[in-house]
Amino acid sequence: MKDKVTIHSLKRFKQIGQKICMVTAYDATFAHILDQSGADVLLVGDSLGMVVQGHDSTLPVTMDQMVYHSAAVTRGARRAHVVGDLPFLSYQVSAHEAVRNAGRLVTEGGVGSVKLEGGAEFADVVRAIVRASIPVMGHLGLTPQSVHKMGGYVVQGRDEEQARKILDDALALEAAGAYALVLEGVPLELARTITQSLSIPTIGIGAGRYCDGQVLVCYDLLGMNPDFKPKFVKRYANLHGSITEAAGAFFTEIRQGAFPDEDHSFKASKSIRLVAPAALGAGKALEGEVASPAEGEEKVGPVYGIPV
Repeated sequence: MKDKVTIHSLKRFKQIGQKICMVTAYDATFAHILDQSGADVLLVGDSLGMVVQGHDSTLPVTMDQMVYHSAAVTRGARRAHVVGDLPFLSYQVSAHEAVRNAGRLVTEGGVGSVKLEGGAEFADVVRAIVRASIPVMGHLGLTPQSVHKMGGYVVQGRDEEQARKILDDALALEAAGAYALVLEGVPLELARTITQSLSIPTIGIGAGRYCDGQVLVCYDLLGMNPDFKPKFVKRYANLHGSITEAAGAFFTEIRQGAFPDEDHSFKASKSIRLVAPAALGAGKALEGEVASPAEGEEKVGPVYGIPV
């Protein structure tokens, strides 16, 4: 296994020009696969509200749910740095609440850092969390927790005023102690300017190629939701088709009686003696299994299952 990725590794990656590979994960199985595939960072995103729970936004996700999924991901990861999202209203109320909830993601969820959305207005919150020795990743541009304020999932920073605000927010988050910054749904020119202006790494999603790294939702890059087709997503597989085909084949074999066959079934030991329950006829051996107990042997039954 390569060395464990830390927040210091990510800063060094920016310094040497090595791109950062980040992807979301929500359970131990995916975390293990993505970790082995070479992910530098696994993000336990509140996007689970949409891709796992089926909501139309991230807003219903709770702290308890984020802790649960974070713990599952950290159990599956070995090399990758794991960062957990602070969900809606877990840090906006007060710095005290923000520190307490960030602490839960670390102590109960096992993450190495937390991520929160918003700019200069949350600089004091970032400082408080960092002061508690918990690293913070910022998130600017299209911030999903502000979907109602933005009027939908709309690209941000296309005009000069918006762009200036996002750049100022990025500088404020860096000054507050953030170790990295996600830029979502912003023009590539703005992302390049921000990346060049910061000493901390930027990780883009729908922000173009000039960021220090890139992130996508794992289900999106694997092609598991063919109806979701945003411009910034590139599909590297069609698992929706593969899964549909595999599951369909499974169901067909069940209906045809082809599964399970002998190769996928267990057989009893020759030394086991089985007697049918009384309801099936006392003393009657189970057909197709083994003979009734020999004279003088202790009878076994009724039997409800065979240990394997």
